[in-house]
Amino acid sequence: MIASRAGFKFSRFSELISFLALYSHEVKVASTSDFRNGFIFSHKGGLWKIVEFMHVKPGKGPAFVRTKLKNVRTGQVVDETFRAGEKVDQVKVEAKTLSYQYSDSEHYYFMDNDTFEQVALSAEQLGGAVDFLVDNLEVTIAFHGVEPVEVRIPAHMNIKVAKTEPGLRGDTATGGSKPATLETGVTLQVPLFVEPGETIRIDTRERRYIERVKG
Repeated sequence: MIASRAGFKFSRFSELISFLALYSHEVKVASTSDFRNGFIFSHKGGLWKIVEFMHVKPGKGPAFVRTKLKNVRTGQVVDETFRAGEKVDQVKVEAKTLSYQYSDSEHYYFMDNDTFEQVALSAEQLGGAVDFLVDNLEVTIAFHGVEPVEVRIPAHMNIKVAKTEPGLRGDTATGGSKPATLETGVTLQVPLFVEPGETIRIDTRERRYIERVKG
């Protein structure tokens, strides 16, 4: 055994050289000036995505960057502070568009429409996106090598209402709301006039009703 890194072990020098070549292409040294929402980097033995960040220049003392980070493997969210200009290892990701096919008791399956290869993701990997999966929905999955690290669904979607209390005829201006279960199983608040079987447009980021879809 000649070397090991990040849990990988190498028995031959050629294997080590091949790994380092791959690693050098997947990791780029960046600094806090490169921070943006969605930025993914290696930190403290994990892969983290920036959810929020703020550059702070105090009246006294050095500048720093306050961040909220999400672990792309576990979903853990933490607050972290970095010195202004601090170096980090930005992780290269490749985004692919896949379509949702079906689920079983453990995984959700997506297909590459060009190669017909399938990718299986757990509910933990999908995060909040799992609540809005409908048949053949096209999603964008970011991969770090072969590991899926982020799933993006459309910001706005049209989804059918599976169950809710009957609508109140003509009640379109009272501002009241009621719970409605969508065909995907998630429950959202909708206006009182929405009927079971109707299709509504929702904001998947804010998880809220936008409008009723006619036709």
